[in-house]
Amino acid sequence: MRVIPLVRFALAAATLAACTLATAAFPDKPIRIVIGFPAGGPLDQHARLLSDKLQAVLGQPVLVDYKSGAGGTVGAQEVMKAAPDGYTLMLANTGVMVINPALYTKLPYATLKDFTPVARTAMQPLALLVNPKVPANSLREFMDYARTRPGQVNYGSAGNGGISHLVPEMFKSETGLFLVHIPYRGSAPAFTDLMAGQVQFMAESIPQAANYHKQGKVKALAVTSRERNPALPDVPTVIEAGIKGFEVVGFYGFLAPAGTPKDVVAKLSDAFKQVLAMPDVRNRMITQGADPAFLGSDDFAKFLATEMPRWAEAVKKSGARLD
Repeated sequence: MRVIPLVRFALAAATLAACTLATAAFPDKPIRIVIGFPAGGPLDQHARLLSDKLQAVLGQPVLVDYKSGAGGTVGAQEVMKAAPDGYTLMLANTGVMVINPALYTKLPYATLKDFTPVARTAMQPLALLVNPKVPANSLREFMDYARTRPGQVNYGSAGNGGISHLVPEMFKSETGLFLVHIPYRGSAPAFTDLMAGQVQFMAESIPQAANYHKQGKVKALAVTSRERNPALPDVPTVIEAGIKGFEVVGFYGFLAPAGTPKDVVAKLSDAFKQVLAMPDVRNRMITQGADPAFLGSDDFAKFLATEMPRWAEAVKKSGARLD
């Protein structure tokens, strides 16, 4: 009479032991980081800054894989469908995680349902940029320039639905300017066309913006944070330019497929915490214009739950909507 319960207990114990052993061995093969945008953009820069150090902490190769398209949605679907074993992660930005759910009417994923937050790794203000040939050296001068050329000034973005699309829409809403949106398949090609003059305006992450601003390949007119950024100390904020309350700061973070074991998530989260505590990584991020802002899995999940309604309201006010 007691044989079946004992067998069940033995099987449960064996399964638990196997899972514990598997978690203890994690990772025992390369880890893949999927980015939903082409190589060369700000997410790629962030991944490469962290990947070598992460590789040393975890003891396994860390590979970056690009699955670009639809504002990061293609990459998100790739990770959503991957095995929930910790070996496939998504590095995503504000657009993929919290803007897309409010912007797209038919989004194939739900951030908090289809993914397990692993770690927030950075807070990321943006810079408002123009091509060097645009005759404006301040945001006010650009506004005057664009106002006299309605529909003739283009702005590039990393694709429909991303923060580089939404921020200029918010800027348009606040100023009443008529700027034409030109979406690209990622930040890198949009930035290339900004430097070439195919588009005249762009909102871009500060690490990328600061580098090319200093080389004179673009002009940074303002930053979207409440305070000036150390990477662009001479560039005023949008608020300083006279647009009250205009503060938009994005963020980067890593997510795993839903159902990834908690112990595996905890091990990955701790690895990111170790990397972001390294002085050379922190200093490089700050110099580039990003804020090393680690949150572990649970706190990151709470942060996302707070951010989603805030961005949904921003999308609603901007009037932006995509199918």
